[in-house]
Amino acid sequence: MIRLLIADDHALMRSGLKQLFAMAPDMQVVAEAASGAEVLERLRQQDCDLLLLDLNMPGISGTDLITRVKAHQSDLPILMLSMHNEPMVAARMLKAGASGFITKDCEPEVLLAAIRTVAAHGNYIDPVIAVKMAFDGPSAQPRPLHLSLSERELEIFQLVTSGHSLTAIAAQLFISSKTVSTHKARLMEKLKVENMAGLMRYAMQHELL
Repeated sequence: MIRLLIADDHALMRSGLKQLFAMAPDMQVVAEAASGAEVLERLRQQDCDLLLLDLNMPGISGTDLITRVKAHQSDLPILMLSMHNEPMVAARMLKAGASGFITKDCEPEVLLAAIRTVAAHGNYIDPVIAVKMAFDGPSAQPRPLHLSLSERELEIFQLVTSGHSLTAIAAQLFISSKTVSTHKARLMEKLKVENMAGLMRYAMQHELL
């Protein structure tokens, strides 16, 4: 039996995953978490065989959270579940210590296969991302500016261009509004845009909305 810890800040997502795993004879959800801090707390309280981790969690998230989890349980397999399908993001998570990366729009059978593979201490990459990694090699095209963004800057960029206010973003990520403003200013500088219209234009041009 594969004992799962599901970490996602959306209750509906966790509920849907639990319904899916309830139909799998070899899987059992033993704990849930809605933030990075809760992930670390649940790991101290409950033994599990795999951490199914959302990429963007309130507070500690992404590579920072993976590093902390691995410091606590170095042999715990981590499967990242994300709305992002960019090879750059997947590569960053795998380098930090995750054993697999899969997108939230995958078919249920693909997710179940990924869990079984990673729980057995194998590696799994979403097939769509794997194809991109294989065929999107070096080219004459210039490197997109957003690839230079840090994980937090990319997260804030996507929240800002989704219509969230700086105050709302600060509350969601458990950081100050001033910190959000600083990240926004830095990412605008990296993307070479001067205002929200420029940010929206960049997001649409690169299909990042």
